[in-house]
Amino acid sequence: MIIYNVTLSIDEEVSADWLLWMQETHIPSIMATGFFMECRLSKILGEQEGGIAYSAMYLARDQAALDGYNLRYASDMQKAHADRFAGKFSAFRTSLELIKQFDK
Repeated sequence: MIIYNVTLSIDEEVSADWLLWMQETHIPSIMATGFFMECRLSKILGEQEGGIAYSAMYLARDQAALDGYNLRYASDMQKAHADRFAGKFSAFRTSLELIKQFDK
């Protein structure tokens, strides 16, 4: 499995609007592409400098699924986000290969 992690810092003044938009519009749109099995949206705890930090972790079955998403949808999804919150956020993306999951 592949974890596609988007780490984002959003300006506090728009954070409530951003969080609502992510939960009601953006993440459901990404999930509707069919390339991800789940998404976990988390607030990053700790000291914040100039914004509130979040992580959206999307779980893809394999690299081919992530590649398909990136090829067909990623630029449009990122543009929609950038258009709505221009100048109010910074983000970086990381792809991780899940080696083993340990459950209780």
